[in-house]
Amino acid sequence: MYAPQEDTELLAGALSEEPVQPGADVLDVGTGSGALAVAAARRGSRVTAVDVSWRALCATRMNAFRAGVPVRIRHGNLFAPVRGRSFDLILANPPYVPAPGGRGLPRGAARAWDAGADGRLVLDRICREVPELLRPGGVLLLVQSGLSGPELTLGRLRTAGLKAAVTRRRRIAFGPVLQDRAHWLRERGLLPPAENEEELVVVRAEQPV
Repeated sequence: MYAPQEDTELLAGALSEEPVQPGADVLDVGTGSGALAVAAARRGSRVTAVDVSWRALCATRMNAFRAGVPVRIRHGNLFAPVRGRSFDLILANPPYVPAPGGRGLPRGAARAWDAGADGRLVLDRICREVPELLRPGGVLLLVQSGLSGPELTLGRLRTAGLKAAVTRRRRIAFGPVLQDRAHWLRERGLLPPAENEEELVVVRAEQPV
């Protein structure tokens, strides 16, 4: 299960500024601990939280109960549990860290952050699949690393017909995962030689009315 960190905080800040109407249908995909699902529910939204991890969903259910807000819990891979539904707002803090070993699916705790050799294993799926889940005027708020190509995310969302832009940025020191693979990232040209910080960005994409 992915515990809330700087990327969760950055996305929560973007959520707090989004003009979400009471009763809006919100999807938190890859909910982890449910921090964003609970934040959205506190604003009066009807929230559905999805995760592939049963442990994450148990934590989300417990955190929603403690907060006194209703959150629908769905188990499954990305958008599969909500196929055929549509939403006013979709929140996504997906795995986005480039990882050695090709594009195979990670196991254990690493599946919360590892996303293939280019970090886009899940990001590209979101770019392909999210447009059909957004209502007219609906918004996607997504957080990712600068190491996994925010410009690719913007380009693919725009190609899919959405209006997309980076709305928030934050630089943070490397955590243990990136410290351990910094040499590999430099060998692949994803990281400059003297760089020891990661840039996080929030991408906002809107379905035209």
